[in-house]
Amino acid sequence: MIDVLVVDDDFHVAEINAAYVAQVPGYRVTARAHTAAQALATLERTPVDLVLLDHYLPDETGLTLVRRMRQLGHHADVIMVTAACDVATVQAAMRHGALQYLVKPFSFAGLRAKLDGYAGLRRTLEGVGGHGETGQERVDRIFGAFAAADTSGPALPKGHSAPTVDLIRRVLDQADQPLSAHEVAERTGISRSTAQRYLKYLEHAGRISLTLKYGDTGRPEHRYTWVAVN
Repeated sequence: MIDVLVVDDDFHVAEINAAYVAQVPGYRVTARAHTAAQALATLERTPVDLVLLDHYLPDETGLTLVRRMRQLGHHADVIMVTAACDVATVQAAMRHGALQYLVKPFSFAGLRAKLDGYAGLRRTLEGVGGHGETGQERVDRIFGAFAAADTSGPALPKGHSAPTVDLIRRVLDQADQPLSAHEVAERTGISRSTAQRYLKYLEHAGRISLTLKYGDTGRPEHRYTWVAVN
């Protein structure tokens, strides 16, 4: 499991972000903090792999907190999750070692893409080994891991919404077997025609796989499975 510390000055936003993280397989929220001081105190007593960090904190900025973390020997990775989107702040986040940057407001799909990317990076690092020297090919794999695992994809076509895509993803992801369009419609509460339209789009986008199930009539039934990020 990847242990996450959620840092946001807004208690409500912190709870929402924590709930989002809890929906992503392989992740768990071990703590929440609402100030930089609380975050540092948590890091002193709790092992954390990843910090989801807001920039606007009441006692100091998120970027200042990252600097202090490193000075104190805390090596948890950082993904900035903030409304700060000016170029100077983004550049500073990169220079201070933030692995990714997610601008508020964002959807569950947006956060999941960053978390999937981070999990992919960890798998890549484990695959190449954590010690000794490495060649250019392995270095390229490490630096490309986030991009390879980013499932946010291009903008949705007209008439499609991110919340509906998220809903279908959750239904397919939680199913113990491939589902038909009819089953997807029943479990999501959307119409069958809408389910078919979204399933067709997601199949073309490479996010779901299609299998055919043949019954007594001889006509194949289309069944769908969500494609996990490798």
